[in-house]
Amino acid sequence: MNNSRRTFLITSIGVASTLALSRQAFADAPKVAESDPTALALGYKEDASKVDKAKYAKYVAGQDCGNCSFYQGKATDAYAPCPMFAGKQVASKGWCSAYNKKA
Repeated sequence: MNNSRRTFLITSIGVASTLALSRQAFADAPKVAESDPTALALGYKEDASKVDKAKYAKYVAGQDCGNCSFYQGKATDAYAPCPMFAGKQVASKGWCSAYNKKA
Protein backbone atom coordinates (compact mmCIF):
# COMPACT_ATOMS: atom_id res chain seq x y z
CA MET A 1 0.00 0.00 0.00
CA ASN A 2 2.82 2.41 0.85
CA ASN A 3 4.51 1.73 -2.48
CA SER A 4 1.28 2.50 -4.36
CA ARG A 5 0.89 5.82 -2.59
CA ARG A 6 4.52 6.76 -3.37
CA THR A 7 4.06 5.83 -7.03
CA PHE A 8 0.84 7.84 -7.19
CA LEU A 9 2.47 10.92 -5.64
CA ILE A 10 5.51 10.77 -7.93
CA THR A 11 3.30 10.33 -10.99
CA SER A 12 1.00 13.18 -9.89
CA ILE A 13 3.92 15.54 -9.38
CA GLY A 14 5.30 14.61 -12.79
CA VAL A 15 1.97 15.23 -14.53
CA ALA A 16 1.44 18.54 -12.72
CA SER A 17 4.90 19.82 -13.61
CA THR A 18 4.47 18.74 -17.25
CA LEU A 19 1.19 20.64 -17.49
CA ALA A 20 2.71 23.74 -15.90
CA LEU A 21 5.69 23.65 -18.27
CA SER A 22 3.55 23.08 -21.37
CA ARG A 23 1.31 26.03 -20.42
CA GLN A 24 4.42 28.20 -20.03
CA ALA A 25 5.70 27.00 -23.42
CA PHE A 26 2.42 28.07 -25.05
CA ALA A 27 2.61 31.44 -23.33
CA ASP A 28 6.05 31.99 -24.88
CA ALA A 29 5.04 30.67 -28.32
CA PRO A 30 5.44 33.17 -31.17
CA LYS A 31 2.43 34.91 -32.65
CA VAL A 32 1.40 34.07 -36.20
CA ALA A 33 2.43 36.73 -38.69
CA GLU A 34 0.01 37.47 -41.52
CA SER A 35 2.96 36.90 -43.87
CA ASP A 36 3.47 33.32 -42.59
CA PRO A 37 2.93 30.80 -45.45
CA THR A 38 0.17 28.98 -43.55
CA ALA A 39 -1.46 32.29 -42.65
CA LEU A 40 -1.40 33.33 -46.30
CA ALA A 41 -2.90 30.01 -47.39
CA LEU A 42 -5.72 30.30 -44.83
CA GLY A 43 -6.30 34.03 -45.26
CA TYR A 44 -5.43 34.72 -41.61
CA LYS A 45 -5.93 38.29 -40.43
CA GLU A 46 -5.01 39.37 -36.92
CA ASP A 47 -8.05 41.67 -36.99
CA ALA A 48 -11.17 39.96 -38.37
CA SER A 49 -12.66 43.29 -39.41
CA LYS A 50 -9.90 43.51 -42.07
CA VAL A 51 -10.83 40.25 -43.85
CA ASP A 52 -11.28 40.67 -47.61
CA LYS A 53 -14.99 39.80 -47.84
CA ALA A 54 -14.81 39.53 -51.63
CA LYS A 55 -12.03 36.92 -51.43
CA TYR A 56 -13.47 35.08 -48.40
CA ALA A 57 -17.22 35.04 -48.99
CA LYS A 58 -17.82 32.62 -46.10
CA TYR A 59 -16.64 35.28 -43.60
CA VAL A 60 -19.48 36.74 -41.55
CA ALA A 61 -19.10 39.65 -39.15
CA GLY A 62 -18.81 38.36 -35.58
CA GLN A 63 -16.66 35.37 -36.53
CA ASP A 64 -13.26 35.50 -34.87
CA CYS A 65 -10.68 33.14 -33.46
CA GLY A 66 -11.97 33.67 -29.91
CA ASN A 67 -15.26 31.93 -30.79
CA CYS A 68 -13.75 29.28 -33.10
CA SER A 69 -13.69 25.63 -32.03
CA PHE A 70 -9.95 25.43 -32.85
CA TYR A 71 -8.96 28.29 -30.49
CA GLN A 72 -7.21 26.68 -27.50
CA GLY A 73 -7.60 29.53 -25.05
CA LYS A 74 -10.41 31.35 -23.32
CA ALA A 75 -12.35 33.81 -25.43
CA THR A 76 -10.94 36.53 -23.16
CA ASP A 77 -7.29 35.60 -23.92
CA ALA A 78 -5.70 38.07 -26.36
CA TYR A 79 -3.68 35.26 -27.99
CA ALA A 80 -3.79 31.47 -27.74
CA PRO A 81 -2.57 28.40 -29.63
CA CYS A 82 -4.42 27.08 -32.67
CA PRO A 83 -3.74 23.67 -34.24
CA MET A 84 -3.93 25.23 -37.71
CA PHE A 85 -0.72 27.10 -36.89
CA ALA A 86 1.34 24.49 -35.03
CA GLY A 87 3.43 25.97 -32.25
CA LYS A 88 2.15 29.50 -32.78
CA GLN A 89 -0.52 31.70 -31.26
CA VAL A 90 -3.35 33.48 -33.05
CA ALA A 91 -5.17 36.64 -32.00
CA SER A 92 -8.54 36.20 -30.33
CA LYS A 93 -9.84 38.94 -32.64
CA GLY A 94 -8.29 37.26 -35.69
CA TRP A 95 -9.89 35.10 -38.38
CA CYS A 96 -8.90 32.51 -41.00
CA SER A 97 -10.77 30.42 -43.54
CA ALA A 98 -10.59 27.35 -41.26
CA TYR A 99 -13.02 29.11 -38.88
CA ASN A 100 -15.49 26.70 -37.27
CA LYS A 101 -18.03 28.09 -34.80
CA LYS A 102 -17.56 26.82 -31.27
CA ALA A 103 -20.53 24.72 -30.14
